[in-house]
Amino acid sequence: SAGAAARVPVAMASNLTQTLKALKARGVFVVGLDGDGEVQLPGLELADRPLVVVVGSEGKGLSRLVTENCDAGVAIPISAATESLNAGIAASVSLYEIAKLRAA
Repeated sequence: SAGAAARVPVAMASNLTQTLKALKARGVFVVGLDGDGEVQLPGLELADRPLVVVVGSEGKGLSRLVTENCDAGVAIPISAATESLNAGIAASVSLYEIAKLRAA
């Protein structure tokens, strides 16, 4: 919503890999949404740290270079009957869960 957009910093970068490296150098923890990620979203324990969530394209996901520059790959648990979530839904679910953690 427009209200949430005023509170959540959103950025686009022409060179995402370099941007992620610069953010990590400043202490930001970078997670990439990945269906095969090693961390399940509900188990993400970073509510008190600056955090970047990287969402890949729907067709190809995250590039190899971007994945290599993420501190963790994060998976959203879904039903076995569901193949995957589209990028917008995955981003929404992730941001909701992170907001819940930070409000607790």
